Amino acid sequence: MSKGFLLVISGPSGSGKGTVSKGLLSRNKDIVFSISATTRKPRPTEEDGVNYFFLEEEDFKKKVEDNQFLEHAFVHTNYYGTPKDFVLQQIDKGEIVLLEIDVQGALQVKKNYKNVVFVFLLPPTMDELRNRIIKRGTESEEDIERRFKNAFEELDFVGEYDYFVVNDKVENAVLDIEHIIQAEKLRVKRHSDIKKRVINKEED
Repeated sequence: MSKGFLLVISGPSGSGKGTVSKGLLSRNKDIVFSISATTRKPRPTEEDGVNYFFLEEEDFKKKVEDNQFLEHAFVHTNYYGTPKDFVLQQIDKGEIVLLEIDVQGALQVKKNYKNVVFVFLLPPTMDELRNRIIKRGTESEEDIERRFKNAFEELDFVGEYDYFVVNDKVENAVLDIEHIIQAEKLRVKRHSDIKKRVINKEED
């Protein structure tokens, strides 16, 4: 069995991270979505350990002190983080753990953990990125300009990633990432039994 790994997908707001991640999960049964921990209260339809690991603020801060997160951040009055134990347990089973996260979080993960494949999702053009943000209809003009400015700044970090994928069409972006996953599965370092496997096939 090949060793699993953590797959980090990030990119600017409007690049389609969520849509592409859903496409990957629906088509690939060996990909497990990384469940985040948060101090916010669960919504009526959310379950602990399914949507999030819901923690009290004191518990969250204790886990930060004990280095139990691959990354963490304070966002809109609540804490969020990626539990290290959950990710490592899934990887030990040979699973690919998908973490959809912003650039700042990805850089934290890169600093704290090595068995990671980093993919930066790009829009086809910056004009298209702006159009996607506008079409959401959920942001004010001020928010749109802020997100657009942040997107330009985040492009400076592409060099920190292993791969980039242009999300022109979702199905093509999903296929590109599936090809990346397949190549990563065939890395020699992820297998400890290559010689044994070949010998056993000859005996069969």
